[in-house]
Order: sequence, then C-alpha cells, then structure tokens
Amino acid sequence: MTGFQVLMVAICFILNFNDGIDVLIVSFSSPEIIKDWGLSKVEMGYIFSAGLAGMTLGCFLIAPLADRLGRRRIFLVSVSMITMGMFGVWLCRSYGLMLALRFLTGLGIGGILPTMTATAAEFSNNKYRDFNVGLVQAGWPVGAILTGLFCARYIPVYGWHQAFFVAGCVSLLMLVLVWFFMTDSLEFMLNNPATGRLTTVNNLLQKLQLPRLETLPDRIEKGADAHLSALFMPGYRANTIKVWIAAFFGFLTLYTLMSWVPTIAKDSGLPFELATWVGIALNIGAALGSASIGAIGSRFGLRRSVLTFMLVAFLVMQLYAFLPLSTELIFGLVLLIGIFVQGGFNGIWPTLSRLYPARIRATGVGFTVGIGRFGAILGPLLFGYLSDAALSTPFLFVIFSVPLLVMGGCIWLLQAENL
Repeated sequence: MTGFQVLMVAICFILNFNDGIDVLIVSFSSPEIIKDWGLSKVEMGYIFSAGLAGMTLGCFLIAPLADRLGRRRIFLVSVSMITMGMFGVWLCRSYGLMLALRFLTGLGIGGILPTMTATAAEFSNNKYRDFNVGLVQAGWPVGAILTGLFCARYIPVYGWHQAFFVAGCVSLLMLVLVWFFMTDSLEFMLNNPATGRLTTVNNLLQKLQLPRLETLPDRIEKGADAHLSALFMPGYRANTIKVWIAAFFGFLTLYTLMSWVPTIAKDSGLPFELATWVGIALNIGAALGSASIGAIGSRFGLRRSVLTFMLVAFLVMQLYAFLPLSTELIFGLVLLIGIFVQGGFNGIWPTLSRLYPARIRATGVGFTVGIGRFGAILGPLLFGYLSDAALSTPFLFVIFSVPLLVMGGCIWLLQAENL
C-alpha cells in the first residue's frame, strides 16, 4: 500500500473516534446534566434515545447516498452535522434544543460509520483489506477510552458544557482533515462518470502510484443503481437477510454489555472508581479484538473467524455468570468479553465489504447498521426490564449470550467464495 492509501485508512480510523466520543461523553455527562437541569431519569433517557434515533436514521437515509454522491461529500456533510451538534450542546440551555442537537449529532454519526467501511475497503489492497476494515472499527473503543479518561478527570472541574466544547473542537479538526485530504476512491470514480472525470481520476492514480489513463474505461461494474432493492437482487438477497439478522443480534448483546457492565461491576461490590475502570477494560479489550479480527479473518477466513470469536465470547460470558468472582477475575473476564464480543462483532464490517461490490457497498453497510441499531436500542432496555423483574445477573448473562451464537451462525451460513 502507498502512503496515500495508508492516510485514507488512518482518516477513517480517526473519524470512527466520533462514535466512541459521542456515547461516552453523554454517559459521563448525564449525572451533571440531570443535576444542572433538574431532569428525571426518563427525561435523560430521551436525550440518550434522541442520539440513537438519529444514528439509525442516518444509516438508512444518509449513508446510502455515498454510493450516488460520493464518499467525500457524505463525510463532509456528516462530520459537519456532528461538529454543529457538539458545539450546539456546548451553548445549549434548553431541554428541547438539546434533544434536537443530539438527534443532529446522531444523524451525522449514522452517516459516516457505513461510509468509513466502504472507504477503507476501497483504498486497501486485497492483502490488507480485511485487516484495515477491522482496524478502522478499533477507532470506536479508542475514542471511548480517551473520552472516558478525559470526562472522569475534567467534567468535575470544568463542567459538562466544556466537555462538549472539546468534543466539538475534535470534530472540527476531523472536518479539516476530510476537507483537505479525503477523496473518493478509484472504484467509485470509475463507476460514476459524473464524478470520475479523467483529470480527477489521473490525479488519484498519481497518488496511488499507478499509470495514467488516456481515456476513461466503461463502467467496471454493471447492474442496479444504489437503492435498497439492489440488496435483494438474486445473488444478494439471502446474504442480506442473514447479515441483517446477525447485525441485529450482535448489536443487541454488544450495546447491552457496553451500557450495563460498569453497573453490574458496581453491584457486585466494587467501588465506583473500580467499576469505572471495568468499563474502560471492556473498551481496551474491544480495541484489541477489533484490531485483530480482520488480520485473523484474512488468514483463516472471515466466516470461520467470526464464528470462533462468537463461540469463545459465549463461553466467557458463562464463566462470568457462574464463577465466584474476585476483583482480578472480573477485570480479566471483562477484558476477554471486550476482545471476543466486540472483536467478533466487528468482523461483520470486513465481511460486508466483501459481500457487496463498490456500487452498492455503502448502501449495504448502511442498511445493515441501521437494522442493527434497533438491537442496540432494544438490548439495554430489555436488560433493564428483566433486571427490575428480579432476574439474577448470572441468568441475564446466559440470556444475552445466546444472541452471539445467532450472529455467529448467520455469518457462518453466508454464501460467498471470498469469505
């Protein structure tokens, strides 16, 4: 890979910080927001839900436009939304406006996540494609870890408004990166003559250290345009259904664990500070697993690797449920949960990059993430209801480990030669 290709993948990795920053900054700010504005937990819950609703709609409505308008345009629009949302919350003093700003931020994040997967895949060579797509997903837990450390230290000193100001500055820097360095991929340009003019294509070929073209070739991929119906054409329909089911159940368990693990650790007797570090340990494991799943998938096959990760994750959750837990064991098992649950789940992104060709790739990833977000919304809510119904933590861990087997099975059943 050339230096320019590495730069494009690095920008995608950095952009993925946004999701981790967004989730953790609201989580760590919520006690201060409740105290400052006198909100009930239900009202705070609507603030959480506004962001998730925006993410879901962004996946459905904004991300697929990247297959028609270009990856760079969608990055610029989406990161602008995130930047405005973060700065807006910094200045916000109204609950109703807060809901609108959180929805706007979610829309932007929903737009960039699928587009990042498509972009990282298209700027990677075949040898490093799976590794790079998996590595980009490690940006989420890295962003979450850094945000958690920052918020824990500075929100008590400077207040929650200033935390959103810093997040807005980070997002603004990302916008500058995209403006000056990001470009559409060669695959996209050659499949979209309106945007892939000869001069633009040759400029990109020079950066990729490839020979110039005298004339533009015919579209290298023929077929349907980038619409939802394209995902259900013969050859894609069965795989689309399987991967949607996989994403729904994977998101359900993943977001349940991210939401509730620190509380579960605190309920098991750990002090607040240690319980917070348990949440950080989960994200450290997630970063390790996310960075490794693509490389492992390249060597052993994505279907086999994702299934193996999910089986190990299922077993680790049984150990957490039934072993007598010491502080050291809690940290060790949570680290392994992060590695295998989120690492295995993030194997879905290189899988999607291989299932769908460039002309419908962002559409395929966008709708898959959108469907998955419904699981992300349902999982933590269901866990809370079952917990309030006095179900024990071991039993809950058993229940929420089963979706991992469903996801692993669906990925294993995908029909594609390159998986």
